[in-house]
Amino acid sequence: MATVSPYWNYTLHLPHDPRAPGIARARLILAAHEMTELTPTAELVAAELLANAQCRTQGPYALRLRAAEPGRLRVAVWDIDPHVPPGFSTAPALPPPPDAEHGRGLPLVRAYADTWGASRLHELGKLLWAECGGGAVAW
Repeated sequence: MATVSPYWNYTLHLPHDPRAPGIARARLILAAHEMTELTPTAELVAAELLANAQCRTQGPYALRLRAAEPGRLRVAVWDIDPHVPPGFSTAPALPPPPDAEHGRGLPLVRAYADTWGASRLHELGKLLWAECGGGAVAW
């Protein structure tokens, strides 16, 4: 008999520190919930959303993992900047120039996540999220 609800969520609050995105990995949490097949995709999505928060804001941010439904995971990152980056809007994003140092992460999230979106929280910042299920990133 299961003692834990199949729907769960975890939130990790992070300081504005360049080491924070690397610390906030999902592997142990997903293994504990028998979702290891989603680990590569979830880690890619989390790493890109966290790196965006670290690079584009000056304040704290948070990673949230939530079981969206059986076999699906929502990865979300909140930060204090209310501006939704162009790479995460609904419009097709222009590819960055070949020599650009930034601009590839959010298109990767859009490519590997099943669904994705953004919510402006006015003076509280924004939330970028992506859901993944069945298909995983092949490394």
